[in-house]
Amino acid sequence: MDIKKRLLISNTITVITPFIIAILSAFIFTLVSSKVCNRDVTYDNFTKLMVARYQLIDAVKDVSKSNPEAIEDSKFQKYLYDKLSNIKGEIIITKNNNIIFSSKNMTKIDIEKSLEVIRNKSLKNTVQISDGSYMVDGASLVFKDKSIGNVILLSPIEKNTEVFKEFIITLISAFFISFIGINIFMSYLFSKRISTPISLLKKATAEISRGDLNFEIIESGDREIKELCADFEAMRLQLKDSIRMKMKYDDNRKMLVSSISHDLKTPITSIKGYVEGILDGVANTPEKLERYLKTIYSKSEQIDVMIDDLLLCSKLDLNQIPFNYEKTDIVEYFNYCILESVPELEKYNIHIDFQNNLKDFRYVMLDRSRMKRVIVNIIDNSRKYMNKEHGLITIMLRETNSSIIIEIKDNGSGIDKNDVSKIFDRFYRSDLARSDAKGSGLGLAIAKQIVEGHKGKIWAISHEDEGTSIIISLAKTI
Repeated sequence: MDIKKRLLISNTITVITPFIIAILSAFIFTLVSSKVCNRDVTYDNFTKLMVARYQLIDAVKDVSKSNPEAIEDSKFQKYLYDKLSNIKGEIIITKNNNIIFSSKNMTKIDIEKSLEVIRNKSLKNTVQISDGSYMVDGASLVFKDKSIGNVILLSPIEKNTEVFKEFIITLISAFFISFIGINIFMSYLFSKRISTPISLLKKATAEISRGDLNFEIIESGDREIKELCADFEAMRLQLKDSIRMKMKYDDNRKMLVSSISHDLKTPITSIKGYVEGILDGVANTPEKLERYLKTIYSKSEQIDVMIDDLLLCSKLDLNQIPFNYEKTDIVEYFNYCILESVPELEKYNIHIDFQNNLKDFRYVMLDRSRMKRVIVNIIDNSRKYMNKEHGLITIMLRETNSSIIIEIKDNGSGIDKNDVSKIFDRFYRSDLARSDAKGSGLGLAIAKQIVEGHKGKIWAISHEDEGTSIIISLAKTI
């Protein structure tokens, strides 16, 4: 539930519930008054009381609008008496505490009781006199001769009519008390529904600010609060992932420095040794000097390749190399790559066998130059670790429902099954081959980055002494 809807429901309950409670209170009051207290609480009695009250108020208005002299006129006095006749009303007019008109015999004590009610303007506007209960109202007068007078208006009522005043008071009290109570209760529930998840979120953000990124942010509360918590949780996970990646990159950088230092040291030491041999006159014949210089050149080329691979690997890490994708016929593309690789492989007595098992689809989106680097790196790796007199590299193309699968298999020395998952790590070489193999140790790591840049996958399968398969999966293009 969202906050807007909850607020609407809360306000509706706050308004409607007091009315329901007031109605229930009225029903209970009526039931108790009639059944327990034996008081006549009927609509007719209530109507009579209201009519009497209205007639008295209307008569008081007539008195207020009239001149004090007119009130002493018998015609006006008769007019008032006739007006109150339908409620059997009575009129008493006094001047300087003397009665100048009275439709009912009343003692001074009864008159004083009535005046006391009029002066106090209390809710209890009834008076008990000798022959019964009366509703009383009236007004004070100042006559032309500065005499003080009063008009007292009386209407006979039944004794249990007081119950209607109690009914009104009970109804109003029940409404306002319930309104205040429900308002406080709903405000508490509404604020708790918001404050509780915000308190949890505040605690979580405090933990995160102290560096504890494992403190999970729980989604609770209304929809807007849940969305806020979800956004903070996504931020926490992203921050945690970025720190993990930073630590990983830091470790990779340390390993990079360590590995490149190790791999550069061997050819540099070799170059240094041959240069010292030339300077010391060890290469004392033209043939020996040429051999020394060719070795120095070869080692320099090896260093150059290592540095180029290192720069390429770093740029791929930083996404600084854009991919130029083209719709490519994968069969024609491999025919071209194989044609370029055959002359070099023939020097090492290695044959390439190309098997095309594609039937329907043969197109993929490729950056042709980058993917060529992948194929060349894999083939070159197979050449370096070939231990058979007659080497064989088999390239097979096949397909699934959504992908084209490329498998490059050799019959070389193979890889230990425990090391298969490591061959795409930077600078990884098996211990046995590390000192003899030429290269940067980044070839397969670069291949993995390029394939993943094509939204593809690359993995290896070891056939032990029978060789290794490198498999690439690329999405089909219609």
